[in-house]
Amino acid sequence: MSKPPSLAPEDTRILQRIPLEIFLLSLIGAIITTFLFKVMTGLFVLAGGILAAASFFWLKSSLSRLLIHPNKSKVLRSVLGSYLLRLLLIIAVFSIIIIFFSKKIFAFMAGFSTIILVFLVEAIRTLPRIKKWKS
Repeated sequence: MSKPPSLAPEDTRILQRIPLEIFLLSLIGAIITTFLFKVMTGLFVLAGGILAAASFFWLKSSLSRLLIHPNKSKVLRSVLGSYLLRLLLIIAVFSIIIIFFSKKIFAFMAGFSTIILVFLVEAIRTLPRIKKWKS
């Protein structure tokens, strides 16, 4: 039996800090929007960030389970089911917010979109390491 793949320690640290960075960035955004608009708007920004961080954590654990498990075909169905459930829950949360709090959907989307900014910053921080590896 082959040894399961493992990540470099720096990659593991990056993957562990991404959810925290998403939460902190959405918290900063929530504080700013609370002062600029209303408390409810800030709470929706924070809720969007929390959902994005939870979604990233859930996806990371599902993919880790798939990559580490020796019988990938057996685990693939479970991982796909987990991914579809995650997607349905995100759609449900967005739908509930659109139906009941339609004016706050942009605040929630701003918090949820912090994941994109965090990925961009992490990619820029990792770029020198990749250039060093290629030379």
